[in-house]
Amino acid sequence: MKIGLVLDDTLDKPDGVQQAVITLGHWLSQQGHEVHYLVADTERTDIPNVHGLGRFANLRFNGNTVRTPLPANRKRIKELINKEDFDVLHIMLPYSPFLAKQIIRLAGPKTAVVGTFHILPASRLHGLSNQALRVLLGRSLKRFDKIVAVSEPAVHFARKAYGINATYVPNPIVTEDFRSGKRLPHYSRSKLNILFLGRLVQRKGILELIKAYNLLDDETASKTRLIIGGKGPLRTKAKHLAHANRDVIFTGYVSEKEKANFLASADIAVFPSISGESFGIILVEAMAAGAGVVLGGNNPGYKSVLGQQPYLLFNPKDTEAFAEHLKLFVEDQRLRERMHAWQEEAIEQYDISKVGAEFVAIYKDCLRIREEMR
Repeated sequence: MKIGLVLDDTLDKPDGVQQAVITLGHWLSQQGHEVHYLVADTERTDIPNVHGLGRFANLRFNGNTVRTPLPANRKRIKELINKEDFDVLHIMLPYSPFLAKQIIRLAGPKTAVVGTFHILPASRLHGLSNQALRVLLGRSLKRFDKIVAVSEPAVHFARKAYGINATYVPNPIVTEDFRSGKRLPHYSRSKLNILFLGRLVQRKGILELIKAYNLLDDETASKTRLIIGGKGPLRTKAKHLAHANRDVIFTGYVSEKEKANFLASADIAVFPSISGESFGIILVEAMAAGAGVVLGGNNPGYKSVLGQQPYLLFNPKDTEAFAEHLKLFVEDQRLRERMHAWQEEAIEQYDISKVGAEFVAIYKDCLRIREEMR
């Protein structure tokens, strides 16, 4: 099949949607399919068949700074669609009326249009803005042959905000790449490593983590070190907030190449995100890397990954309860081992070999139905 993966963004960012698109595209190529990436813009040259079709404006949305395409050249899009004659166009939702909407409207009658819905709102305002976007997208939403969402909460939100009847298919990872992670030697086993990786922004809960760590009693804290990977606007505030008598390490940016080893160094990986998570790709990556135990903030997206084991979820805003939760996992080795064993089994459902095969089946089914309709 010739498949076009459509993203109203750049491939340059290491965010979850970009990782999911690249992971899926690479696997599809390995299976013998011809994959193209239709994006607003990108500077990457290491990926074949990338088509930059527009320019960006920067906006604040869902607790992040996001880039949205400006109106793209319709003639350029039409020439690409006519030239490549895609069997499948796989759109990442929500999408822009300025780029993906045009691609959808120009798709030929034999082309299957499939979507993956990726988001949950961080606030009521963000939810309302999605309902407004639904109006702008109009009839293009009816062109889809099949839409999936990356978690059950995202399935619910897609239906509520867009009237979309989606089914659940998670974001994929290459588990083999993360299982190759090795504990970094400079984070010795003399202490338990409590580890965070992510953007140092309010939504990811970095300040809540440090406040909880500060509340640990001295005896418990002396058994641990807190390792914070990532960069962001709260770095200076976070460093000032950390107690001087606690072993807290700020590593700065952790590259994709270093990520598996970094996550494998965790005895307790903690991701205290407060809101706006539709899935939990970082949780899945940490589980695959062999982190001792992976804990997450009790938001809907993270709950979709960890919810079968309630011990793994906590309220980041309740500092005292958060600190008690950390202490429980520091002191109870058997609990860590039991949760680790569950995570080792749970990770298999997210491997690209399983998720990719689901998408191939969806593509073929949609093409079959389109052929029967002709």
